[in-house]
Amino acid sequence: MRRLSGVDLPEQKRVDIGLTAIYGIGRANVRGVLTTAEVNPATRVKDLSETDIARLQKAIEGITVEGELRRFIAQNIKRMEDINTYRGLRHRRKLPVRGQRTRSNARTKRGKRMTMGTVRKDKAQPGTPPAGAPAAAGAAPAKQAEKK
Repeated sequence: MRRLSGVDLPEQKRVDIGLTAIYGIGRANVRGVLTTAEVNPATRVKDLSETDIARLQKAIEGITVEGELRRFIAQNIKRMEDINTYRGLRHRRKLPVRGQRTRSNARTKRGKRMTMGTVRKDKAQPGTPPAGAPAAAGAAPAKQAEKK
């Protein structure tokens, strides 16, 4: 198995597709990396020589990838939360950050749909005033002592 930047590349795929397994390298970056390293994009990962691997590793060093990129993104989000920007508040509340609607969608961020039902009032017991009504002056307490 070939490793670049701490990631195992898929053996059966072409180099231009296999490099996208590295976090921070997409299809657009791959072209630049392959031209810098002078590697044929149609070559399979399993067919790469040690010199090709070394050239690819050297070309990737100029790009922020994997743990360093994840740390950079996490620091940016933490900074936005600390200075209380709108985006930081949305991150903190785990809501969509980029203006998407939340009334009917955003299930990925908000989780499984939970139906909110109404709370039914208990039936009023005889002799007690309805909820929210003031008690009558001199009225007997709601619970009366049982007769023997």
